[in-house]
Amino acid sequence: MVAQAQSSQQPSEFGTGSPAVRPLCDAVGAEVTGVDLTNLDQATFSLVQAAWRAHSALLFRNQQLDDAALIEFSRRFGELDMPPVNENGKTFVADHPEIYVVSNVLGADGVPIGSLGAGEAVWHTDMSYLPMPPDASMLYSLEVPPSGGDTWLCGMDRAAGELPDDLRRTVTGRSIKHDGTYNSGGYLRQGLTASDDPVTSVGTPHPILCRHAETGRETLYLGRRRNAYVIGLPLAESEALLDRLWAHATQAKFCIAHHWRVGDLLMWDNRSTMHRRDPFDAHTRRVMHRTQIKGSARPAPSGVSAA
Repeated sequence: MVAQAQSSQQPSEFGTGSPAVRPLCDAVGAEVTGVDLTNLDQATFSLVQAAWRAHSALLFRNQQLDDAALIEFSRRFGELDMPPVNENGKTFVADHPEIYVVSNVLGADGVPIGSLGAGEAVWHTDMSYLPMPPDASMLYSLEVPPSGGDTWLCGMDRAAGELPDDLRRTVTGRSIKHDGTYNSGGYLRQGLTASDDPVTSVGTPHPILCRHAETGRETLYLGRRRNAYVIGLPLAESEALLDRLWAHATQAKFCIAHHWRVGDLLMWDNRSTMHRRDPFDAHTRRVMHRTQIKGSARPAPSGVSAA
């Protein structure tokens, strides 16, 4: 059974006082309670950082963040990436170009105010098609539908650690080209030409087995499945290998589902997780604001230092 991202009754990793950090499942994620992200002193932030490195994803409930506060908290983890232009040709929140809107809500012009619609967003790592992908993403909930739209996380450190021996031998030293043609909702990226040829589509190769630049842990780095290609293999062999990798990485024991409430902030490490979203009723409203932490190092093969 897949774990649900709900409050745990396990003891705090940092003692009995506030804040408390409670793992959400064995493979990925922890909930941090007893913190106000608009008033976070350095000592508490250091505890948050330690939890971040330990669990690869953190959940904060009941936050009250305007865009300026979301940006301020995000910047404590590093320089921010500017978000991509979405599939509707729109860009940013007025006065806050660091914010990327994920929403199905229509504006006055009849065009969605954000990206990704109401359909499923398949398993992916944010913007892994770039040479220097973002280190982390933060998603803050402003409006949530009554059902659906759950965000799932997959712990890629644990998935790497439990690779079958023959699969590990096959992928060691190999790279996947991460496609940049389509986003996780299946929409064509602004300014690109449609392509369903994994060999020739636009993208960037990254090692399949990477070493995390901060934690040193080995992790699987898969990106997204559509148009992915294992460099140097015949297409049929690449497809078969990718199918096996994805089947392994997305096993229930490595995954957790988060059911959103207004005021939730969920952050994940793009170097050591994947995520996806369930579809929801397009007649309901879902509005999320996202920030991204700029990449600090290119994904480096396991056993090789990042540069």
